[in-house]
Amino acid sequence: MKSAKLIGWMCLFFASSCGNKNGNAESGKKTDANVAVKSVETLKKNIIFFGNSLTAGYGLEQSEAFPALIGARIDSLRLPYRVINAGISGETSADGVSRIDWILQQPVSVFILELGANDGLRGLPPAESIRNLDTIIVRVKRKYPASKIILAGIQIPPSMGEKYSREFREMFPTLARKNDILLLPFILEGVGGIDSLNQKDGIHPTAQGDRIVAENVWTLLKTIL
Repeated sequence: MKSAKLIGWMCLFFASSCGNKNGNAESGKKTDANVAVKSVETLKKNIIFFGNSLTAGYGLEQSEAFPALIGARIDSLRLPYRVINAGISGETSADGVSRIDWILQQPVSVFILELGANDGLRGLPPAESIRNLDTIIVRVKRKYPASKIILAGIQIPPSMGEKYSREFREMFPTLARKNDILLLPFILEGVGGIDSLNQKDGIHPTAQGDRIVAENVWTLLKTIL
Protein backbone atom coordinates (compact mmCIF):
# COMPACT_ATOMS: atom_id res chain seq x y z
CA MET A 1 0.00 0.00 0.00
CA LYS A 2 2.79 2.38 0.89
CA SER A 3 4.50 1.59 -2.43
CA ALA A 4 1.28 2.25 -4.32
CA LYS A 5 0.82 5.59 -2.55
CA LEU A 6 4.46 6.53 -3.22
CA ILE A 7 4.10 5.72 -6.90
CA GLY A 8 0.89 7.80 -7.02
CA TRP A 9 2.56 10.83 -5.46
CA MET A 10 5.51 10.48 -7.83
CA CYS A 11 3.15 10.43 -10.81
CA LEU A 12 1.39 13.53 -9.57
CA PHE A 13 4.72 15.24 -8.98
CA PHE A 14 6.04 14.52 -12.46
CA ALA A 15 2.73 15.39 -14.10
CA SER A 16 2.77 18.71 -12.27
CA SER A 17 6.37 19.32 -13.27
CA CYS A 18 5.63 18.61 -16.93
CA GLY A 19 2.66 20.90 -16.82
CA ASN A 20 4.75 23.76 -15.40
CA LYS A 21 7.40 23.27 -18.04
CA ASN A 22 4.82 23.49 -20.82
CA GLY A 23 3.27 26.51 -19.16
CA ASN A 24 6.62 28.19 -18.83
CA ALA A 25 7.40 27.41 -22.45
CA GLU A 26 4.12 28.97 -23.63
CA SER A 27 4.69 31.97 -21.39
CA GLY A 28 8.20 32.30 -22.76
CA LYS A 29 6.91 32.27 -26.32
CA LYS A 30 4.40 35.03 -25.54
CA THR A 31 7.09 37.09 -23.84
CA ASP A 32 9.44 36.67 -26.80
CA ALA A 33 6.65 37.69 -29.17
CA ASN A 34 5.88 40.79 -27.13
CA VAL A 35 9.54 41.74 -27.03
CA ALA A 36 9.76 41.26 -30.80
CA VAL A 37 6.74 43.51 -31.39
CA LYS A 38 8.15 46.18 -29.08
CA SER A 39 11.52 45.94 -30.83
CA VAL A 40 9.90 46.48 -34.23
CA GLU A 41 7.96 49.48 -32.89
CA THR A 42 11.13 50.93 -31.40
CA LEU A 43 12.96 50.58 -34.71
CA LYS A 44 10.28 52.49 -36.62
CA LYS A 45 11.26 55.96 -37.79
CA ASN A 46 8.97 58.94 -37.28
CA ILE A 47 7.22 60.75 -40.11
CA ILE A 48 5.83 63.97 -38.65
CA PHE A 49 3.06 65.89 -40.39
CA PHE A 50 3.28 69.43 -39.04
CA GLY A 51 0.45 71.65 -40.15
CA ASN A 52 -2.94 73.24 -39.63
CA SER A 53 -6.53 72.05 -40.11
CA LEU A 54 -5.71 70.44 -43.46
CA THR A 55 -3.29 68.12 -41.70
CA ALA A 56 -5.46 67.73 -38.60
CA GLY A 57 -8.37 66.57 -40.78
CA TYR A 58 -10.89 69.25 -39.85
CA GLY A 59 -14.47 67.98 -40.07
CA LEU A 60 -13.37 64.38 -40.66
CA GLU A 61 -12.87 61.27 -38.61
CA GLN A 62 -9.25 60.95 -37.54
CA SER A 63 -8.88 57.86 -39.72
CA GLU A 64 -10.03 59.87 -42.76
CA ALA A 65 -7.36 62.58 -42.48
CA PHE A 66 -4.69 62.23 -45.14
CA PRO A 67 -1.82 61.52 -42.67
CA ALA A 68 -3.80 58.56 -41.30
CA LEU A 69 -4.45 57.30 -44.84
CA ILE A 70 -0.73 57.48 -45.56
CA GLY A 71 0.01 55.74 -42.28
CA ALA A 72 -2.34 52.90 -43.21
CA ARG A 73 -0.57 52.50 -46.55
CA ILE A 74 2.83 52.45 -44.88
CA ASP A 75 1.61 49.75 -42.50
CA SER A 76 0.20 47.68 -45.36
CA LEU A 77 3.57 47.86 -47.11
CA ARG A 78 5.33 46.93 -43.85
CA LEU A 79 7.65 49.92 -44.10
CA PRO A 80 9.56 50.77 -40.90
CA TYR A 81 7.90 54.14 -40.32
CA ARG A 82 5.41 55.60 -37.86
CA VAL A 83 3.13 58.50 -38.85
CA ILE A 84 2.55 61.26 -36.30
CA ASN A 85 -0.18 63.79 -37.04
CA ALA A 86 0.93 67.08 -35.48
CA GLY A 87 -1.69 69.24 -37.16
CA ILE A 88 -3.64 71.90 -35.24
CA SER A 89 -6.65 73.67 -36.73
CA GLY A 90 -6.30 77.42 -37.13
CA GLU A 91 -2.53 77.43 -36.78
CA THR A 92 -0.46 80.07 -38.55
CA SER A 93 3.23 79.89 -39.42
CA ALA A 94 3.97 81.98 -36.30
CA ASP A 95 2.09 79.45 -34.18
CA GLY A 96 4.21 76.73 -35.77
CA VAL A 97 7.39 78.50 -34.71
CA SER A 98 6.15 78.69 -31.12
CA ARG A 99 5.68 74.91 -30.82
CA ILE A 100 8.26 73.40 -33.15
CA ASP A 101 10.84 72.88 -30.39
CA TRP A 102 8.32 70.84 -28.40
CA ILE A 103 7.58 68.65 -31.44
CA LEU A 104 11.29 68.12 -32.03
CA GLN A 105 11.69 66.43 -28.66
CA GLN A 106 10.97 63.19 -30.53
CA PRO A 107 13.23 61.82 -33.28
CA VAL A 108 12.38 62.93 -36.82
CA SER A 109 13.16 60.95 -39.97
CA VAL A 110 10.76 62.72 -42.34
CA PHE A 111 9.12 66.10 -41.70
CA ILE A 112 6.19 67.30 -43.81
CA LEU A 113 5.59 71.02 -43.30
CA GLU A 114 2.08 72.19 -44.20
CA LEU A 115 1.60 75.70 -42.89
CA GLY A 116 0.83 79.10 -44.39
CA ALA A 117 -2.78 78.78 -45.52
CA ASN A 118 -4.10 80.66 -42.50
CA ASP A 119 -1.47 83.35 -43.03
CA GLY A 120 -2.82 83.88 -46.52
CA LEU A 121 -6.47 83.89 -45.50
CA ARG A 122 -5.64 86.55 -42.91
CA GLY A 123 -3.72 88.61 -45.43
CA LEU A 124 -0.44 88.45 -43.50
CA PRO A 125 2.63 89.71 -45.37
CA PRO A 126 4.33 86.88 -47.34
CA ALA A 127 7.71 88.08 -46.02
CA GLU A 128 6.52 87.31 -42.50
CA SER A 129 5.32 83.84 -43.50
CA ILE A 130 8.60 83.15 -45.28
CA ARG A 131 10.55 84.10 -42.17
CA ASN A 132 8.47 81.84 -39.95
CA LEU A 133 8.52 78.83 -42.28
CA ASP A 134 12.26 79.26 -42.78
CA THR A 135 12.75 79.27 -39.01
CA ILE A 136 10.87 75.99 -38.67
CA ILE A 137 12.86 74.36 -41.47
CA VAL A 138 16.20 75.53 -40.05
CA ARG A 139 15.37 74.20 -36.57
CA VAL A 140 14.41 70.79 -37.95
CA LYS A 141 17.61 70.58 -40.01
CA ARG A 142 19.75 71.77 -37.12
CA LYS A 143 18.45 69.17 -34.67
CA TYR A 144 18.06 66.30 -37.15
CA PRO A 145 20.50 66.91 -40.03
CA ALA A 146 19.75 63.52 -41.61
CA SER A 147 16.01 64.11 -41.75
CA LYS A 148 14.16 64.62 -45.02
CA ILE A 149 11.86 67.64 -45.26
CA ILE A 150 8.91 68.10 -47.58
CA LEU A 151 7.34 71.54 -47.91
CA ALA A 152 3.68 71.41 -48.90
CA GLY A 153 2.70 74.41 -50.99
CA ILE A 154 -0.71 76.00 -50.85
CA GLN A 155 -2.54 78.61 -52.90
CA ILE A 156 -5.09 81.19 -51.85
CA PRO A 157 -8.16 82.46 -53.70
CA PRO A 158 -7.63 85.24 -56.26
CA SER A 159 -10.09 87.32 -54.24
CA MET A 160 -7.12 88.20 -52.01
CA GLY A 161 -5.67 90.17 -54.91
CA GLU A 162 -3.63 89.02 -57.89
CA LYS A 163 -0.32 90.44 -56.64
CA TYR A 164 -0.74 89.02 -53.15
CA SER A 165 -1.86 85.62 -54.44
CA ARG A 166 1.17 85.41 -56.72
CA GLU A 167 3.64 86.39 -53.99
CA PHE A 168 2.06 83.91 -51.63
CA ARG A 169 2.22 81.08 -54.18
CA GLU A 170 5.85 81.81 -55.04
CA MET A 171 7.12 81.77 -51.46
CA PHE A 172 7.00 77.97 -51.27
CA PRO A 173 9.37 77.22 -54.19
CA THR A 174 11.59 80.05 -52.95
CA LEU A 175 11.87 78.41 -49.53
CA ALA A 176 12.43 74.96 -51.03
CA ARG A 177 15.31 76.21 -53.18
CA LYS A 178 16.88 78.17 -50.34
CA ASN A 179 16.87 75.22 -47.96
CA ASP A 180 17.41 72.46 -50.53
CA ILE A 181 14.31 70.53 -49.50
CA LEU A 182 11.59 68.71 -51.40
CA LEU A 183 8.56 70.68 -52.60
CA LEU A 184 4.99 69.57 -53.16
CA PRO A 185 3.84 72.59 -55.21
CA PHE A 186 0.13 72.42 -54.33
CA ILE A 187 -1.07 69.94 -51.74
CA LEU A 188 -4.70 70.44 -52.79
CA GLU A 189 -4.06 69.65 -56.46
CA GLY A 190 -7.23 68.14 -57.92
CA VAL A 191 -9.24 69.09 -54.83
CA GLY A 192 -9.05 72.85 -54.30
CA GLY A 193 -11.98 74.71 -55.85
CA ILE A 194 -13.99 71.56 -56.57
CA ASP A 195 -17.25 71.79 -54.63
CA SER A 196 -17.95 68.06 -54.53
CA LEU A 197 -14.57 67.38 -52.90
CA ASN A 198 -14.80 70.06 -50.25
CA GLN A 199 -16.92 70.61 -47.19
CA LYS A 200 -19.55 73.36 -47.05
CA ASP A 201 -16.92 75.96 -46.10
CA GLY A 202 -15.28 75.44 -49.49
CA ILE A 203 -11.86 75.20 -47.84
CA HIS A 204 -11.51 71.84 -46.12
CA PRO A 205 -11.62 68.60 -48.15
CA THR A 206 -14.24 65.93 -47.65
CA ALA A 207 -13.17 62.35 -46.91
CA GLN A 208 -13.07 61.72 -50.65
CA GLY A 209 -11.05 64.89 -51.16
CA ASP A 210 -8.53 63.88 -48.52
CA ARG A 211 -7.98 60.59 -50.30
CA ILE A 212 -6.79 62.61 -53.28
CA VAL A 213 -4.63 64.77 -51.00
CA ALA A 214 -3.09 61.59 -49.58
CA GLU A 215 -2.21 60.48 -53.12
CA ASN A 216 -0.65 63.88 -53.84
CA VAL A 217 1.56 63.61 -50.77
CA TRP A 218 2.34 59.92 -51.27
CA THR A 219 3.59 60.50 -54.82
CA LEU A 220 6.48 62.52 -53.38
CA LEU A 221 6.85 60.85 -50.00
CA LYS A 222 7.29 57.34 -51.40
CA THR A 223 10.42 58.44 -53.25
CA ILE A 224 12.29 58.92 -49.96
CA LEU A 225 10.98 56.02 -47.87
